Amino acid sequence: MDAPLAPLGRITLVTGKEEFLNERTVRDARAAVRAHDPESELSETAASDLTLATLGELAAPSLFSSIRCVVVRGLEDLPEASVDGLLDYCRAPSEDVALVLVHGGGVRGVGVLNKLRRLDTVVEHKSVELKAWEAAGFVTAEVRSHHGRIDKEAAQALVSAVGSDLRSLAAAADQLSHDADGAPITEEVVKRYFGGKAEGKSFVIADAAFLGRSQAALEELRWAMATGVPSTFVTSAFAGSARGLARYRAAAKNVREADLAREVGVPPWKLKDLKAQAHGWTDHGLARAIRAVAQADADIKGAASDASYTLERLVLTIAGLRTDTAHR
Repeated sequence: MDAPLAPLGRITLVTGKEEFLNERTVRDARAAVRAHDPESELSETAASDLTLATLGELAAPSLFSSIRCVVVRGLEDLPEASVDGLLDYCRAPSEDVALVLVHGGGVRGVGVLNKLRRLDTVVEHKSVELKAWEAAGFVTAEVRSHHGRIDKEAAQALVSAVGSDLRSLAAAADQLSHDADGAPITEEVVKRYFGGKAEGKSFVIADAAFLGRSQAALEELRWAMATGVPSTFVTSAFAGSARGLARYRAAAKNVREADLAREVGVPPWKLKDLKAQAHGWTDHGLARAIRAVAQADADIKGAASDASYTLERLVLTIAGLRTDTAHR
């Protein structure tokens, strides 16, 4: 099988609010560069840190000792003084560099985006936030990407069990596809994996932690670890809960109850849980929680020596933050 075409000598522009899909595009770009040259250098920086000096380095490929993939995140925070330099580089990128620019969505930096889109050297990958009713279709596509088969009822059952967080759904689809080994994934199969005792599900652990119920969350976590639930399922569930809670807090102030589930992007049954969780959280506390989840996820994916300890620490941190903010 031929190696994927490396995005060298051009600009990969990643836009949109769907973090999981954006990250998948970044991952694919890096993998393509590494497939092209296993010794290639991978680097990452924040757009807010870009200066004329660093842009000069990007524009001088003769200084590089190897093929490079450079990821610039938060393009919306690019300093005005660096805009012209970045555009100049993007007009004539180095053939030895794959530059990936990530914009998190929104109106900030849209002027730079529009200028980049006019360049022949720029290839845009735009992620669109999936609506709650589109999640089942996402599951079907994920299973097919693993050469598996799943019917409509099974896909919807998986969404009902796991929720609409794409990272969690992708992980679940991956697990089911590999375990099915070519056999069709039916609703019964989904229920066997994700039904039954709710306490074994990673999202239940996250819900308990965000409610401040540390002891209950720890008990569920230990049960899940003992039964082989992947650590990444747990961190994905925490990430999904944090995002869902943030969206709920923002939407609940301005959106009618009837439209709230659609606006937040969760099944209607999830609103009751989010409403209960929202009490006792402030924006500051939630921001700290999101950082804690991101750190735990990075530790897990970085082959942490003790995943159980990392997850227990995450549970205690989240539950503690909720308890602290509840009394402010």
